[in-house]
Amino acid sequence: MGERYGEECNGSQWRKPSPWGVLALVMLTGIALMKNGVDVALGPPQPASAAALVRPGESFAPLSTPRTLDSTPPERVRIPGIDVDAPIMNVGLDPDGWIEAPPAADPNIAGWYQNGISPGQRGTSVLVGHVDNLSGPAVFYALGSLRKGRRIEVPRLDGKTAVFEVYGVEVFGKENFPAAQVYGDTGFAELRVITCGGGYSKAHGYDGNVVVFARMVKTL
Repeated sequence: MGERYGEECNGSQWRKPSPWGVLALVMLTGIALMKNGVDVALGPPQPASAAALVRPGESFAPLSTPRTLDSTPPERVRIPGIDVDAPIMNVGLDPDGWIEAPPAADPNIAGWYQNGISPGQRGTSVLVGHVDNLSGPAVFYALGSLRKGRRIEVPRLDGKTAVFEVYGVEVFGKENFPAAQVYGDTGFAELRVITCGGGYSKAHGYDGNVVVFARMVKTL
C-alpha cells in the first residue's frame, strides 16, 4: 500500500458576528497516511447513511432533558464506541482571526474554543481534532464510523460530566458548509465534534468535514 501525502483540511467557517454564535475557520491537518501497521489506504471511515441526521417527519427525542450546566471548560472527551479517551485543550484565535486547531504532532488531543459554549451549557459547543498526522491516525480518525445512539462523555473542570447522545453523523463539503445547521441554537445543550472527511486528493487534502451531532441526555 502506498502513501498519500496531503496538505491540510480546511474546516468549517466560524465567523464572529453571526446569529448562531462565535464562528471561525478551523484548520485541521489531513495527511491520509498509511503508517504503524494501520491500513488506511482508503482513508478514514465515512458516515453511513443510517447515521444521517433525522429527515422530515422524523425527530430526535431523548428520554430525558437534564438541566443545563454553567459555563465551565471541558477537561476530556470520551467516545467509547470508537475508543476515544483524550484530553481537551483550550484553543483561541490565531493572528489572522481563525480558530486554532490542537497541535498536529500530538495524535491524542482535542480542542475546544475557549470563548465558545461549554459542553453542557445551553447552546452548541464544538470540539475539534485531527483525523491523522505525519505518524498516522489521530484522535478523531474513526469519527465517521460513529453510530446513532452512541454516547459521548465530556468531563469538565467543575467535576461534572456532560453525557451526550449522538443523533446524526454527516460529512459536509467545506465549500458549502451549513454553518447555521451545524452551530445553530436548538434550545438544548448540544455538542458538535468535527474532523476532516469526504474525498481526498494529494493536492488539496480532504474536501470536507465529518460532523457529529449530539444532545446532552444526562450529567454525572
